[in-house]
Amino acid sequence: MPHRLIMGRRIRKLKNVRLHREGTDTLVYGLVALVAIAMILWVYVDCKLFFWAFVIVFGTIYSIVVNFFRCPKRYFDDDTENIVVAPADGKVVVIEEVVEDEYFHDKRLMISIFMSLFNVHANWFPVDGKVKFVHHQNGNYHKAWLPKASEENEHADIMLETPAGTEILCRQIAGAVARRIVTYAKAEEDCYIDEHLGFIKFGSRVDVYLPVGTEVCVKMGQSTTGNRTVIARLK
Repeated sequence: MPHRLIMGRRIRKLKNVRLHREGTDTLVYGLVALVAIAMILWVYVDCKLFFWAFVIVFGTIYSIVVNFFRCPKRYFDDDTENIVVAPADGKVVVIEEVVEDEYFHDKRLMISIFMSLFNVHANWFPVDGKVKFVHHQNGNYHKAWLPKASEENEHADIMLETPAGTEILCRQIAGAVARRIVTYAKAEEDCYIDEHLGFIKFGSRVDVYLPVGTEVCVKMGQSTTGNRTVIARLK
């Protein structure tokens, strides 16, 4: 049994959900601003309706942002050999064969997961293996579900190699709102399912490029849970 699974079971009792460090500044400064404005409205505005309207509207928005920055600890309970898990929470928006000309120069099976503002935006490694390289590319900010977003938007490419020698490309893509991609993966380091690959702030998408002939385990429009949903099985 992989040591990763053994370690995971030993720490089951730890708290499973926390807030991601990428959201610390946003949440702290946002809360300070909201409290300050609410106090001004309460003290200086006679009509308390404005105060309660502000609290309800912006309190709801703040709650959505807090949910966005959740950072759940998840552990894949099964054998990870030849397994590809969802690198993100979201919805499957693409399952198709495409020609990948930048690295592979041949056909690949691409599975894309779109993350809305209501999804956790932490990203996980889709396979066990080794990080071959990481490459960040600046670009546009088209809506993340559009086909051209994969190549034209700002993105980070993480090439992974499984223990069996299969190369898999994982691409973090910024969306129309997202303005920052954070990648924790480092070249030449080992990687495991259960570990965070990175984080993308606000609406975005993650593409996974797999060998043609890989068994697909999800359907178009299906919701995925990062590090839990099996999206494919390698041959």
